[in-house]
Amino acid sequence: MFDLLVLGGLGVDLRVRVPQLPLPAADSLTVPPIDLRIGNTGAGVALAARALGLRVAVVDVLGADPAGEVVRRALERAGVHAELVVDPGGTRRSVNLVDPAGRRMSLYDPRPWQGPPPFAPQRLAALARDAAHVHVSIMDWVPPLLPGLRAGLPTGVGLSTDLHDWDGDNPYHRPFAEVADLVFVSGVRLGDRAGALAAALAPRTTAVTRGADGAELFAGGAPPVRVPAAVAPAPVVDTNGAGDAFAAGLVAARL
Repeated sequence: MFDLLVLGGLGVDLRVRVPQLPLPAADSLTVPPIDLRIGNTGAGVALAARALGLRVAVVDVLGADPAGEVVRRALERAGVHAELVVDPGGTRRSVNLVDPAGRRMSLYDPRPWQGPPPFAPQRLAALARDAAHVHVSIMDWVPPLLPGLRAGLPTGVGLSTDLHDWDGDNPYHRPFAEVADLVFVSGVRLGDRAGALAAALAPRTTAVTRGADGAELFAGGAPPVRVPAAVAPAPVVDTNGAGDAFAAGLVAARL
């Protein structure tokens, strides 16, 4: 039995601390040490939830390459159960540029999945039946499996997804939103359209994150609940994984 099952979103990050964003035009810059580490959204949710004490399982595709080995070892160290299929295209990776104020620019290499879904619907349904909550990353191999996943969820098992910086219009994100009970979305592209989007997604609960301005929770057609950001106990130096940690914390609290 798992508290949380995470579908998709494993990869590696190269985090590079830079003097400013955007970068000045130059042939080269000297930067602090650059580390290759586990990253991407599914890993962020899974590891944050594990740090909060949840029993976590993750399902995804991963390359049989050095980057994939970084991910496998990190999940093993954290005690996260992983069911993985080898992706011949290799492991997803990002280069994340972080400035002194903690702002980030991510250069994402998705390594698109080729072919039919890597997991049988029956296997995902069995894993979901053994979980208290399912969180779905917006990976390219997932959409064909969403209807069966939703239909097979036992009563009382919640399903969430993070649409990241969705603009509300891109059709790729909509199937993920339509199967979820809890939708996370950044307000960075929505602006003042967040309320209209949440109304369109009702009766789903929608959490709109706004960075240092906190978040808004839209639930069941009720007026939005605005929650200010907590005061950070120290200067913010790296925003990588902040949204993933937010999602994991809210899921853990609901459980």
